[in-house]
Amino acid sequence: MSETTSQSAVATSPEAEIVAALGQRLIVLVGMMGAGKSTIGRRLAARLRLPFMDADSEIEAAAGMTIPEIFELHGEPHFRDGEARVIARLLDSGPAVLATGGGSFMRDETRRRIGDKAVSLWLKADSDIIMRRVKRRADRPLLQTEDPAATINRLLAEREPVYGNADLTIASRDVPHDKIVDESIAALHALLCGGEAQDKPASAAQ
Repeated sequence: MSETTSQSAVATSPEAEIVAALGQRLIVLVGMMGAGKSTIGRRLAARLRLPFMDADSEIEAAAGMTIPEIFELHGEPHFRDGEARVIARLLDSGPAVLATGGGSFMRDETRRRIGDKAVSLWLKADSDIIMRRVKRRADRPLLQTEDPAATINRLLAEREPVYGNADLTIASRDVPHDKIVDESIAALHALLCGGEAQDKPASAAQ
């Protein structure tokens, strides 16, 4: 019996331990547009064998129109109200991995709900990386300005102090996606399963 128990313990993976420790909570990815929340979120969910949800996709499905259309027809405040309602609903459907829009974590009510029902992970990307990733896309309403780079720098200055309230921070940079996922798994395991605290990558502190 003890041998079977020992073999079972050896076979338990960090991913399985994370899922067990989560219970009904979600893992919520926060951060700027272009930080890789959807891309990393899908891979992280696959590693953990959890459902993946994208808040922006869910908002579009609920509204029956694209996010740029919502901004154009109703304005940003209307979009933010709908975003908060959708995220509140999704937070009741855990366990899962949820990628959120860049501005959602700025809302106090949403941030509190995420704190109650999820573990939050900030994918931190610098302005150069964000610009390279989003400059070819026309579906970013907040970047439809004369100077998108200046807009990104302004948003970073406003949002990074709030993103810093997330439970974990992982540097999003130009490395293979699986490396970011590995770092996320290690950080989640350390936080949830009592492992030694993981130092943030040096680039995360810049």
